[in-house]
Amino acid sequence: EVQLQASGGGLVQAGGSLRLSCRASGLVFDDYAIAWYRQAPGREREGVAAISGDGSTHYTDAVKGRFTISRDNARNTVYLQMSSLIPEDTAVYYCAAGPDGAFTTALARGLKPFFDNWGQGTQVTVSS
Repeated sequence: EVQLQASGGGLVQAGGSLRLSCRASGLVFDDYAIAWYRQAPGREREGVAAISGDGSTHYTDAVKGRFTISRDNARNTVYLQMSSLIPEDTAVYYCAAGPDGAFTTALARGLKPFFDNWGQGTQVTVSS
């Protein structure tokens, strides 16, 4: 069973930084694409960033230049380094995983949610 554990959220002032972690188990980590999504109150879940098994990355326009997704395959962990945070980044952040061609599918669908495996979410609050 694939399990994803997201952590690292918190309260930060605008302009600050946070690093989220997503630790995975129950899968061959190198073969999986991992993506971060977020959902603010009253809004649909939206894609933030994705990374393929071999390290290719993709970002939604709203976070380009501010967020960086990376992975440590030895630790079965994907990170989302978030900098220059703004109040509009406030949301619950989820990580998701999919095997094989999930990264290509994620790009083709504009990062709209489709992954089968999801973590429990971590709250990020950015104060103005």
